[in-house]
Amino acid sequence: MLAALALVAAASGTALAVVPGDPGIAAIPCTVAYTVQNQWDTGFTANVTVTNNSAAKSSWAVKWAYGGNQKITSGWNAKITQSGTAVTANNETYNGTLPNGGSVSFGFQASYSGTNAVPASFTLDGVTCNVDSGGTTDPGTPTGSGTPTGSGTPTGSGTPTGPGTPSTRVDNPYAGAKVYVNPEWSANAAAEPGGSRVSSQPTGVWLDRIAAINGAGGHMGLRAHLDAALAQKGSGEEVVQLVVYDLPGRDCSALASNGELGPTEIDKYKTQFIDPIAAILADSKYAGLRIVTAVEIDSLPNLVTNTGSKATATPACDTMKANGNYVKGVGYALKKLGAIPNVYNYVDAGHHGWLGWDDNFAPSAQILYQAATAEGATVDDVHGFITNTANYSALKEDNFTINDNVAGKSVRESKWVDWNRYVDELSYAQGFRNQLVTTGFRSNIGMLIDTSRNGWGGTARPTGPGATTTVDTYVNGGRYDRRIHVGNWCNQSGAGLGERPKAAPAAGIDAYVWMKPPGESDGASSAVANDEGKGFDRMCDPTYTGNPRNGNSMSGALPNAPLSGHWFSAQFQQLMQNAYPPL
Repeated sequence: MLAALALVAAASGTALAVVPGDPGIAAIPCTVAYTVQNQWDTGFTANVTVTNNSAAKSSWAVKWAYGGNQKITSGWNAKITQSGTAVTANNETYNGTLPNGGSVSFGFQASYSGTNAVPASFTLDGVTCNVDSGGTTDPGTPTGSGTPTGSGTPTGSGTPTGPGTPSTRVDNPYAGAKVYVNPEWSANAAAEPGGSRVSSQPTGVWLDRIAAINGAGGHMGLRAHLDAALAQKGSGEEVVQLVVYDLPGRDCSALASNGELGPTEIDKYKTQFIDPIAAILADSKYAGLRIVTAVEIDSLPNLVTNTGSKATATPACDTMKANGNYVKGVGYALKKLGAIPNVYNYVDAGHHGWLGWDDNFAPSAQILYQAATAEGATVDDVHGFITNTANYSALKEDNFTINDNVAGKSVRESKWVDWNRYVDELSYAQGFRNQLVTTGFRSNIGMLIDTSRNGWGGTARPTGPGATTTVDTYVNGGRYDRRIHVGNWCNQSGAGLGERPKAAPAAGIDAYVWMKPPGESDGASSAVANDEGKGFDRMCDPTYTGNPRNGNSMSGALPNAPLSGHWFSAQFQQLMQNAYPPL
């Protein structure tokens, strides 16, 4: 197992916020937190967060010097140069503003040999950070090391633009922009007791059938949403989040999310679904919006995990792999939507509890590359990827890491982790981003993580590691994700709202998003007749005892759930009650 070290040069921006009347903190002009996220024999990746405690800045430069032979090879969210041991990180055009009390993060990959010591000091615009005016080091600075998750040698690089990137696009559409608040979801949320606490949060608009384009069942259509977004936009930038979700034979392993199109209806998908959406998005009326598309949730990963001789295989997934219509459909969607200058395509990349195993990780990246280069599409049509969409995987597990050993066994041997390389979604998204770049995607791709239902707060949230009696007591006692099995996905009991939507929260991550609107069901808990093409999946039945895809475990689903996408009041109330961070 390759070692992964977290070496922190200063406390977080939160811990070092300027407090009026506290001269010990206020006297520190700036703080820098330098964290080695992944380290292997010849290289490492690191994240740097700088907090400005002095006058507001419109541009900035962070400098440090290495004591060894570290050489930075690529970076993101900053323009990084190196001369000998001296390193300078200057702001990008989109993140130069740094107000008093504000923070900014950037990251990089570097090579080294021998030791990899943390730099001894840092400056922000020539002023030494992490010391007060009397020269005293910040007393809150931790000097220990941790063991964040990660796997193998990262090979991804940063976010410089390059040939083929349309000049009208920005590197991160969420940076400096508001995000569209769907008035229909907002009204549903506000109508719930306590719902006004979150009803102003932005959520995704799901285009999950042809009728949704013009509006179905009295709901707003695509143009109505875009017009509403223009009204919200004002003079600033506005992101609109759309889920494009109607592949033929959609989601071949889960009946609740099946769609209206049969396995062979690829032409109908192209001409009646993608083409009309593209025509609307290309209207010059909407050219001032930043339109983010989450392209075809769930289907492509099934071609890796649920086909062939695997115990998890299904005939429907074998059919879709054989006819190639998932690959063709995604390629066509990327080509048509990617041709529109203000559209940013993010392709679904599953989640850590699906694709984090060695057998799935690289093959999934290859399938995604195959789709991104099908039907005339190219990797330039892919701005990034989205993970954990409509799922529950915890963003960050703090009480155990993939590198821990308990009672003579690795955490990977625990029943919960089950030899996965990842234990949470942030480490998976960052690791999978590196794999995608290695596979052939552009080095400036960014990741989105859906945090709408992965908070796992409330009274059941562990406050520390589990007992070290066995590796299972250690993991189960400390894990935030309280599902019965990581493969459970339908209306999970005990779930809570996760991190609020936020731009550029971590290295390689464009945003945390609420792509799945909290309170909208994953599927009905019993059979419900409908004209939406949605079947009854036993994984949504709380009495179901499982299948090989969830280790033959109970489903963990809430009772009395409506059809997928329909409002589920009991779930929404639970999500607010168990929110983490708390509401």
